[in-house]
Amino acid sequence: MPRCRISSYLAKPGEVDREWHHVDATDRVLGRLATKVATVLMGKHRPTYTPSVDTGDFVVVTNADKIRLTGNKANAMTYPRYSYYPGGYTETPLTRVMERHPERILREAVRRMLPKNALGRHMLSKLKVYAAPQHPHAAQQPTPWNFD
Repeated sequence: MPRCRISSYLAKPGEVDREWHHVDATDRVLGRLATKVATVLMGKHRPTYTPSVDTGDFVVVTNADKIRLTGNKANAMTYPRYSYYPGGYTETPLTRVMERHPERILREAVRRMLPKNALGRHMLSKLKVYAAPQHPHAAQQPTPWNFD
């Protein structure tokens, strides 16, 4: 009786064709947008997804200062930081981060959803977040990405 050999496709790093996507974050909920962006950065939206290879695309997010939070997160969320010195633990409230660096909120949310290794850091480098509606990546011709 002949044996059927079932083989799975595993992408190789040189075979991945990367695309550029543009997302407008106006009135989008932070967590829901971050999960969609993390999925695209990892490449899980493609049928050729391979866990050990970066098969994701580039994502450009604009209007990060107009992102929406639900519940009491605006008052309750803090971003911890530790300097590795005694007494060097500080917490920055989300409202202060939103005033000074609104793009860091989305970047941090996406970073926490990616793998915690060198591959995850490489995936995060493909995320470009801007607080203003303009971005310097027009030459790459990013296609509008609609998550709905």
